[in-house]
Amino acid sequence: MGSYANGRNCTHDDPSVEELKELALPLKPMPLHASGWLNDMKISSPTSICVNIGNPGAFDPIYRAWTKKYPSALNAFDRIVAYGKGKKIALFLDYDGTLSPIVDEPDNAIMSDQMREVVKNVALHLPTAIISGRSCDKVFDFVKLTELYYAGSHGIDIMSPLGKSGSVTGHKSCTNYSNKQDKEVKMFQAASEFLPMIDEVFRLLVEKIRGIHGAKVENNKFCLSVHYRNVDEKDWPLVAEHTNDVLKAYPRLQLSHGRKVLEIRPVIDWNKGKAVEFLLDSLGLANCDNVLPIYIGDDRTDEDAFKVLREDKRGFGILVSSVPKESHALYSLVDPSEVMDFLKRLVKWKEEASRITMK
Repeated sequence: MGSYANGRNCTHDDPSVEELKELALPLKPMPLHASGWLNDMKISSPTSICVNIGNPGAFDPIYRAWTKKYPSALNAFDRIVAYGKGKKIALFLDYDGTLSPIVDEPDNAIMSDQMREVVKNVALHLPTAIISGRSCDKVFDFVKLTELYYAGSHGIDIMSPLGKSGSVTGHKSCTNYSNKQDKEVKMFQAASEFLPMIDEVFRLLVEKIRGIHGAKVENNKFCLSVHYRNVDEKDWPLVAEHTNDVLKAYPRLQLSHGRKVLEIRPVIDWNKGKAVEFLLDSLGLANCDNVLPIYIGDDRTDEDAFKVLREDKRGFGILVSSVPKESHALYSLVDPSEVMDFLKRLVKWKEEASRITMK
């Protein structure tokens, strides 16, 4: 019997990486027709299970059973880094719910100074990217680190630190601009032609949901987020109805669901999984056997990245969740505090490995 870090108990032997890769856990496609939206909204917003870190015995038995399929990345840390021995680790991180807690007001999803320092340390040792549904500018405003790669709007909008752009600069959709700290970065945009349409739909949606208390539309440049976290559940059908009414006139836009949010994106073959592939290619790691990509995320939109790494059988995802749910990830963490612990251990391991190499 092993023991989870932070008091989590493990009542099983961890399966090997190869055994985990063979687990077939297909995700059910989400119906996007209007009649299915309300049900999807409820499914995408499960009630959290009380995870008592100080009292492992208080764990919900269903959650404990779920962790047999998705072992704690903290408990399996030695196995993870052993698999990455001699390989270059590339780290990909979601933002909301992964580096910052989920909050009622999206604008208040502030990253702690401690987490910022940990992420900075990771980026000094490993190529690190944040891939978020928010716009690059918004994520950068939260994170305030120039050492990272940023992929906003679910990977549609990608920026990289100056001097680390790799093949990004050679893409037809790349442009240059200066961020708020006057540090030049390169930017890849997969759907620039959709910008006028996104702005138009944003204005229409703002007007449509104006009378629904707690509803909010967020413009993330290449995508839109309709937040219903602060909406009374009896009004959720109204949010779905109004969103559907607007989107009927825009067949080139598609809808997906997150944690109490409806995500509206262009109908293009691009997602967080594509962004991971693009960044690996930009780093010169796309066709390497000695690379271990790790993606940590908490939302349905992160599943595209989990799936890419799983199907390639060269990397894996870590799902951040305190509730059981199907995933293409191989491991799990409960919340951002466990994400921070995992990143700290990753830095420590990398530093120790570097000292051994230098001897």
